[in-house]
Amino acid sequence: MHTHIHWNPQLLIGIAALALVGLLVQCTPGLPAGDADNGGLFLPQGFEAVVVVDSLPGKARHLAVSKGGNLYVKLRRPTEEGGVTGLRDKNGDGKADQQFTFGKYGMQGKWSLETGARIYKNYLYYSSELNVYRVKIRPGRLKPIGEPELIVQDDHPHGKHEHIAKPLAFDNKGHLYVPFGAPSNACQEPKRTPGQPGLDPCPQLEDHAGIWRFDAEKPGQTQRDGTRFATGIRSVVAMDWNAADEELYVVIHGRDDLLRLFPDRFTPWQSALLPAEEFVRVKEGDHFGWPYCYYDQLQGKKVLAPEYGGDGNIVGRCAQYKLPLIGFPGHWAPNDLLFYTGDQFPPRYQNGAFIAFHGSTNRAPYPQSGYFVCFVPFANGQPTGEWEVFADGFAVVDPIVSVSDAHYRPMGIAQGPDGSLYLGDTEKGKIWRVMFKGNKETFGPAQLAQMESRKTMAHIRTPDPVADNLQKDKLSDGAYVYNTYCGICHQTNGKGASGRFPSLVQTEWVLGDKERLIEIVLNGMEGPIEVHGETFNQVMPQHSFLSDEELANVLTYIRQNFGNDASSISPEEVSRLRKRLKQP
Repeated sequence: MHTHIHWNPQLLIGIAALALVGLLVQCTPGLPAGDADNGGLFLPQGFEAVVVVDSLPGKARHLAVSKGGNLYVKLRRPTEEGGVTGLRDKNGDGKADQQFTFGKYGMQGKWSLETGARIYKNYLYYSSELNVYRVKIRPGRLKPIGEPELIVQDDHPHGKHEHIAKPLAFDNKGHLYVPFGAPSNACQEPKRTPGQPGLDPCPQLEDHAGIWRFDAEKPGQTQRDGTRFATGIRSVVAMDWNAADEELYVVIHGRDDLLRLFPDRFTPWQSALLPAEEFVRVKEGDHFGWPYCYYDQLQGKKVLAPEYGGDGNIVGRCAQYKLPLIGFPGHWAPNDLLFYTGDQFPPRYQNGAFIAFHGSTNRAPYPQSGYFVCFVPFANGQPTGEWEVFADGFAVVDPIVSVSDAHYRPMGIAQGPDGSLYLGDTEKGKIWRVMFKGNKETFGPAQLAQMESRKTMAHIRTPDPVADNLQKDKLSDGAYVYNTYCGICHQTNGKGASGRFPSLVQTEWVLGDKERLIEIVLNGMEGPIEVHGETFNQVMPQHSFLSDEELANVLTYIRQNFGNDASSISPEEVSRLRKRLKQP
């Protein structure tokens, strides 16, 4: 006997749909387990982190993640294999088990401001200090296809200079945005000279200190092929296009050296906190005021720079320039920006901004500050609340007396296809993957409370003018000059800052020929030098304004501290060389 079953078509469709859902659930990979200690990071409750890779030979700047989950790292210093390392997690445990380095373009291992990495239309775009390249990437493969194409070339005859990093951003109309940073701190000539007025008008604004817009897919462009989109921007490393309102946003690096250049107008405390790092929306034609003005977040206004007659209070011409959305404390070094578009994190993070603060080098005599990743809730082109500490613990130590004390410094931020957040470090090339494992519906102030308390730590809070001054005890004459004019760059411990300012510890530049050392301090130096096997290419400003006695004291201090043990330098030795060099 045969029983005939008559199936309802709608029932069949329902069963098929349920089966498909079950299949999808089974095939959708879950998030990997976080490390027991979150790789050393402090995160809001409900978040976990797994270390993708502990270190990379070329260290790390910006990051990009493909649709297939491959992670591409722009190396801080290119290796012999190239300037980009691709990483893949093949077994789903969150850790990279395949690496491939590519993208050769010369100058391997010499520089440290190689920065940009973004994916646009199945191409990985990346930048050296001078050029922007792209290479085609293929789904399912880590290795790119073919050779890199040169998209934009910085062909200025001056070559490399301050603030030369080139982060990248793309809009939804086929445009690529590239900053051309200012080749000076405040448009002085000579550069960084105490009391020296700034050039007015500043000629550097013609082809620097701004953001240029290019055709994203046209090879072989130079700056002349682009359009100046905005100006008055000293330096930008953190930049992203916000798809929610279709606008460009950046976080500007503020200027340096208020105390060193104008000690009669600014206190050490003011110089440590000012000027602000400005979080701004950038529209075509905007002018943000550099070099004439800076934003003082303590007063909530743009004020005239001292090179242009300012005293820290005068507004003057600065009333005409655009104000920031947020003024973050000075010298935090905003080095990447990402608007979150994923759905893995709780809804409050949707379209909000993550900012990586690389950390200060020039806050002496106060502790260095920054060294964390913050989050700014955002809607309709405006912050909707106070900024928050999202990821901290990179430095490991607190307070951070000198930049070399920090174990890690956050730099790159990228979003994975599943909504995970990738965070990279410049000091060792360590990379974390941050995931949310908590309850989205109940996530709120209680889960954020622990991170809010971290704002009281020395590397984040506003320092007390007296209690947090690390040099409040009386200094020797040489130490006083050093901490006023030298320690901002070379650090309180003399170890400098990797990639930016050379160490003074056990180097022939300090311990060797006295006259060479005196001449460098008198005349300054610009161009590449090598110290302990690392190449530096920053500006050492001249200090001929110091007296013979002050120069002798500070050079003797350098030669007999930081583990150095060399003979002293006398005022007479400085005087003789100054006359020979025809210095005033």
